[in-house]
Amino acid sequence: MNAKDSTSLRERLEIEAQKRNSPDELSLKRPDPLLVARELDDDRAILLCALFAYGNAAKIVELLRSFDFTLLDKDESLIRNRLKEKYYRFQSSEDVIEIFITMSRLEEGEMEEVFMDGYRRDGSVIEGVFKLIELFGKVNRYESRGYRFLTGTIPDNAKPSSPYKRWMMFLRWMVRKDALDLGRWSGVSRSDLVIPLDTHTFKTGLSLGLLKRRSYDWKAAVQLTESLKEFSPEDPVKYDFALYRIGQERLLKEGFQSRP
Repeated sequence: MNAKDSTSLRERLEIEAQKRNSPDELSLKRPDPLLVARELDDDRAILLCALFAYGNAAKIVELLRSFDFTLLDKDESLIRNRLKEKYYRFQSSEDVIEIFITMSRLEEGEMEEVFMDGYRRDGSVIEGVFKLIELFGKVNRYESRGYRFLTGTIPDNAKPSSPYKRWMMFLRWMVRKDALDLGRWSGVSRSDLVIPLDTHTFKTGLSLGLLKRRSYDWKAAVQLTESLKEFSPEDPVKYDFALYRIGQERLLKEGFQSRP
């Protein structure tokens, strides 16, 4: 990509990012899990919104709307009773119950503190995520395939392979602050965030020449983030929602012309 093309792409992405930076982007007609997360004042509940954010966006919002997040402050017997018939795709009702129980066993502010302990070592957000996954394993020994799909796992060599998309999305929500993102956590540099790589941002990144790696993995997420740093070194992930919508709404052929 030459300098002229790079400048043009940066300008178009800036316009699209500014256009998308509005609460109007979140509605039942334009569903996104952040629509529910923005209504919550509990880090644990917000994380649950991110961890369950896979599949059809409308179905995700429907599921999240059905959850009573006040259960996080209730007895575990009540959690079991109230969620005994809840399930979602890869998660059985027991998986849903146990992830709520895990979150209910955390103290206020504990997630941020534990994340920061890992992150401060070398400014790596994935190290903070691994610390949280480790914490979840300590407070709840429950294991199942569906449960681990939600929380994610720590690789044996401690080197990430998957994009950890839902975790990176959670961190975007918690660290950045604008018309969409929540900015609840301080102490994390926006420049250290990694793009929440999903199928839409992956394909859009490839189409725009921002991504060369064709494997959907952690290295691709880092590569796309590094490309976006050329446009905004201090806040590369600010383009995430725009890239997501560009892919979701199939706007590439229209030169980013959004719906009226």
